[in-house]
Amino acid sequence: MKIIEVKNLNKIYHEGEINVHAVRGIDLVIEQGEFTAIVGPSGSGKTTLLNMIGGLDNPTEGEIVIDEINIGNLKSSQLTDFRMKNIGFVFQAYNLIPVLTAKENVEFIMHLQGKSKKERADRAIQLLEEVGLGERVNSRPSKLSGGQQQRVAVARALASKPKFILADEPTANLDSESTANLLDIMEKLNREENITFIFSTHDARVVNKARRVITIDDGKIMSDITK
Repeated sequence: MKIIEVKNLNKIYHEGEINVHAVRGIDLVIEQGEFTAIVGPSGSGKTTLLNMIGGLDNPTEGEIVIDEINIGNLKSSQLTDFRMKNIGFVFQAYNLIPVLTAKENVEFIMHLQGKSKKERADRAIQLLEEVGLGERVNSRPSKLSGGQQQRVAVARALASKPKFILADEPTANLDSESTANLLDIMEKLNREENITFIFSTHDARVVNKARRVITIDDGKIMSDITK
């Protein structure tokens, strides 16, 4: 089932009198349950593409249709609500709230969604157990390793039961063991729960795990390979 369709997507940044064409005429379809890596050198446009799919950046031209909704037609408040309900994000820098515990970080988006206290707590604990942090639910980020913080970020991304998860360089700050653990968890969630993952990465370890690899350079798709 198709969940994302990108049509003739372009993004031009204006830096003074210079126009930087970050994304050039990309067409792309993502199906439910994919485990896809978008790869390319720094400046290739992969993060810009991910940000536009996630509604964090607006295209200069083109359409992004998610579950039959053209997100370009949504008002700012509607887009914020749509992101919260449909898209999970995992960032390179974790982006956890330092004063909150692991459980509270996972609960946060559910609080914004108006979920009950019990529902928030039950789901947060379940998700932290799924990512191997059942014993660290009350630990704050400063007491967790980088790999553990990124696993909290994955649990948080799953909390809203999104249609898909966008992961922007999720392993960039992790050592080999933490990367392997994180990728095993994501692969298991994908395989057992049919959760769609889309990675922006230049990490060969992520590419090796991906079942579809899309290579971008100079803002254009150069290859699209399904293993």
